[in-house]
Amino acid sequence: MSGALLAAPRIAVTGAGGPMGLAVAQRLAGAGARAMALTDISATRLEKNATALAEAFPDIEIVALRGDVTRGEEAGAFAATALAALGGIDVLVNTVGGLRSKRLYTPLLEMAEEQWRATFDLNLMGGFHLIRAFAPGMIERGAGRIVNFASIVFGGEHGQADYAAAKAAVASLTRSLAAELAPSVTVNAVAPGLTRTSVTQNMPPEEAARLVGGAFHHRMAEPGEIAEAVAFFGGCPV
Repeated sequence: MSGALLAAPRIAVTGAGGPMGLAVAQRLAGAGARAMALTDISATRLEKNATALAEAFPDIEIVALRGDVTRGEEAGAFAATALAALGGIDVLVNTVGGLRSKRLYTPLLEMAEEQWRATFDLNLMGGFHLIRAFAPGMIERGAGRIVNFASIVFGGEHGQADYAAAKAAVASLTRSLAAELAPSVTVNAVAPGLTRTSVTQNMPPEEAARLVGGAFHHRMAEPGEIAEAVAFFGGCPV
């Protein structure tokens, strides 16, 4: 990673209605963000978190728009709204990702094509759309940061061939973009392990206990811990 720290940046965060997106937005707001554009597929969750952020950081301009950023037209609407309201985006954090299957683990031989495609869309298409929307302005201004979300399982995981392959693609995309957009824009990825998010909160207690038992430190990471890495790569480490 290279590039100077960004002073009072304008930041876009996807998945801002979830625990991870909220933690990222809170951390970057506390690091001196000038304005934030937030989006999430859930209007209810987004409104709740945007309201909480506005109350905690009254000096920051906040724009929130519900949208499914995996869909080109909805990602485009969010990007257009953010650019019109804020004049540009200096830091993009692509938090959206995960699994759309009700099963946490599905062997490949039991996996439907629809699940495979849905997992790749969920983990890659939001970044594809929004990087294309926001990176040109970063290049024109000569500065910008993009942070993608991969996963520790990008090297492969039993029963999660779709998710692991999609996160490997995120890691590969990140490296490709780091080369393509340098030196004006830095592109990095964080690869969290087991983290306390809505997915882990909703899983059966016995499954959560099994995963925690297999973790190196026998606990789940907190979203705020991951947000520290995002702040570093986003040029907002204060």
